[in-house]
Amino acid sequence: MDWNQILSSKVTEMEESATLKMAKLARELKEQGKKIISLSLGEPDFDTPDNIKQSAINAILQGHTKYAPVSGVPELKKAIQAKMARDNNIQCDLNQIVISTGAKQSIANVCLSLLNPGDETILLAPYWVSYKAIAEFVGSKVVEVKAGIDQEYKVTAEALEKAINSNTKLIIFSSPCNPSGSVFSRDELESIAKVLEKHPQVFILSDEIYEYIVFSEKHFSLGSLESIKDRVITVNGMSKGFSMTGWRLGYMIAHPEIAKACEKIQGQFTSGATTFNQHAAAYALTNAKEDALKMTKSFERRKEIFSEALNKIPGFRCNDPKGAFYLFPDISAFFGKKIGGSLIKTAEDFSLLLLKHAQVATVSGEAFGNSECLRLSYAASEEDLLEATRRISNFVDSLED
Repeated sequence: MDWNQILSSKVTEMEESATLKMAKLARELKEQGKKIISLSLGEPDFDTPDNIKQSAINAILQGHTKYAPVSGVPELKKAIQAKMARDNNIQCDLNQIVISTGAKQSIANVCLSLLNPGDETILLAPYWVSYKAIAEFVGSKVVEVKAGIDQEYKVTAEALEKAINSNTKLIIFSSPCNPSGSVFSRDELESIAKVLEKHPQVFILSDEIYEYIVFSEKHFSLGSLESIKDRVITVNGMSKGFSMTGWRLGYMIAHPEIAKACEKIQGQFTSGATTFNQHAAAYALTNAKEDALKMTKSFERRKEIFSEALNKIPGFRCNDPKGAFYLFPDISAFFGKKIGGSLIKTAEDFSLLLLKHAQVATVSGEAFGNSECLRLSYAASEEDLLEATRRISNFVDSLED
């Protein structure tokens, strides 16, 4: 039986998430007794703060265990509204907010709501792997606008303007960025807004899931700019800043008509997110920002330790990320080298051989729109990061021309 003929073409043509694929492979090797250090998954290693966990327990005991409204419980919507005004300088009404089962669902809702076959979606590369898969799934043509390590992986307004045409419908980017950790400054985003003012048919999805994990300049939200605010969809969630990955809670703020469309889609697919989780999220956004910032300080210390160690390895070119918890080094210097008879032609080859010979799990940059890089998560202990660096260094030393 040929399942490729039986399953839908949308499924068979969709690429598997590279991050989840590598995480699964690493787990399988661990189950075989291998001592794998996993730097592949974007998941904080901190536990959810106890006060947030207790708020979820309290919500269960108070009976918040029934179906939630599709777009979210009023308590969380009000907390998001206050948070957006406090942290992002974005004033929004409750009918502009939709809460979903993770920020990934929010992004999918937006793409399903806005995009038709033939519409073009611009991705600022490097980009998170699921942007491309989701946009292509709904029939959009994806256009990648790239920036390399010498530009700190940040696409300029000029480069973006050259890519926009009459078919462009949506632009998607993240800041802080997954996978590069780059953070767009206010000046850079204002320059991008000036370009977008000329193209009123274009909407912009600003993924700000790493908003609280910023090391230098203050996070700035594109949606706070008056001239384009009605066309900016701001997506955020609880996973990264509050270490609530398994809780699966994301949210978006958009024009009321887009929010209504997303609610309509979600009502048919999943309905509302888990009720007691939403009450805990409301508590977190209102009372636990300091817990998030404590984790950020630890991530910054790890970044300094990890990047300093990696930069000592000949052939690694590391960027200097200002946020998130990733390094995105250029490793093209190793292309053409061999180990154990295997030739390294791509970052994918390097990643797989590193896992095989050094038992360090990473993700190839190819899935993020840059085939010369690796994504390394430093959401791991300092001990594991230093041991991973030692293994990577030994692996590099064993490569042959």
